[in-house]
Amino acid sequence: MPNVAAMSKFLVTYHGGSGMPSDPAQMEKITQAFGAWLAKAGSAVTDPGAPLRPATQVATGTPEPRVAIGGYSVIEADDVEGAVAVLKSHPFVARGGTLQVDELV
Repeated sequence: MPNVAAMSKFLVTYHGGSGMPSDPAQMEKITQAFGAWLAKAGSAVTDPGAPLRPATQVATGTPEPRVAIGGYSVIEADDVEGAVAVLKSHPFVARGGTLQVDELV
């Protein structure tokens, strides 16, 4: 049986950007752009994710400084370079946001 290398999974978190607009027409444009990106990315996206809202932190002492995360997605790729290739056309980046890519180990 051939040795097939397993794909790596990456957690993609959304930071910065212009936020979610209150205008329904702008929101529709964002939704359509995300849908088009999902179609282009295909099976590389294993979980399209969702927007996030800060809730709380849990720690035994002083918690780490809070980091604003606007949302998340999970993708699969051969390596981090492959993940970056999938994400370069992400519409969140085009709107001025930053995508942080962390490999699940």
